[in-house]
Amino acid sequence: MEAKITLLPGDGIGPEVVAEGVKVLNAIAEKFNHDFSFETALIGGIAIDETGNPLPDETIVATKNADAVLLGAVGGPKWSDPTASVRPEQGLLKIRKELGLFANVRPVKIYPALATASTLKPEVIGAVDMVIVRELTGGLYFGKPQGREQNGNGREAVDTLRYSEGEIERLVRVGFELARGRRKKVTSVDKANVLASSRLWREIAHEVRQDYPDVDYEDLLVDACAMHLIRRPADFDVIVTENLFGDILSDEASMLAGSMGMLPSASLAEGAKGLYEPIHGSAPDIAGKGIANPLATILSTAMLLRTSLNLPEEAALIEQTVDVFLAEGYRTPDLAYHGEQPLGTAEVGDFIAQGILNG
Repeated sequence: MEAKITLLPGDGIGPEVVAEGVKVLNAIAEKFNHDFSFETALIGGIAIDETGNPLPDETIVATKNADAVLLGAVGGPKWSDPTASVRPEQGLLKIRKELGLFANVRPVKIYPALATASTLKPEVIGAVDMVIVRELTGGLYFGKPQGREQNGNGREAVDTLRYSEGEIERLVRVGFELARGRRKKVTSVDKANVLASSRLWREIAHEVRQDYPDVDYEDLLVDACAMHLIRRPADFDVIVTENLFGDILSDEASMLAGSMGMLPSASLAEGAKGLYEPIHGSAPDIAGKGIANPLATILSTAMLLRTSLNLPEEAALIEQTVDVFLAEGYRTPDLAYHGEQPLGTAEVGDFIAQGILNG
């Protein structure tokens, strides 16, 4: 198979972890006789430094011409001035719009070997295996009017939470389709007791559920969901929710696994196009030290292979090799106990790549 993959390494540890993702994809290509070609483009802070634009036109073209996109991370203290007119995060928001990436899929799985890595008791998290499906192109992040002003009352700011019927329906359907291939349960999260947008969300979710009589369904207010993710996380299968709620809840759920360095994600458009990335940030404090955990990026490449390239066998081999890595006691610095000698970023990538070739 031939496939073109655009790489957006970004900032901080992004280039380091993306390099290991490419290493693993090259091993897959060699093992299964595929032809993967890679094009690297700019996004985020480095794009601002080099072009003044967090998402240059050349990057948009490269991503639209690709079969899939692999992203590292964006941002850092250098570009963190909240009053700046140009910020790295604008690149992320724009690329979602440009590629029509409306559904962010974040699996949260507990590896048996890491059951004690979480701050929660192993008996609470041991059976956790959920997917959070977050809407990406609507809500507070994109609604208009949006901005700030100075008037007689001092400084004021406004953000608008807006959703259309179509935006809600397509996202909720993604959740139900995923649930059909899993444990057949969908939890729709909203704030319908307060927000008009959430009442619309709940109404449309109830309409969509009629098309999936084989899938169990529940409504849950976002504050209750935040609590239950800690109290009974293993009860969740697929969670569907709007942009802001999904942003917050998925980061909370990531801590069940013990480290953000373990969790991949996929941002999907209509059809097979997708952007794949670890859920962690740019971690500028460890950038360049060779100690970043690349497993979330490596697992994101498995999602890329399965979803955008329709290569489930290859994806499964990556995931199985990560299982072996952890089961044999190997650790990255973010997962190591006191006294354990962790492997560096490139060493982890070498292990997974070699395991694929030997598998």
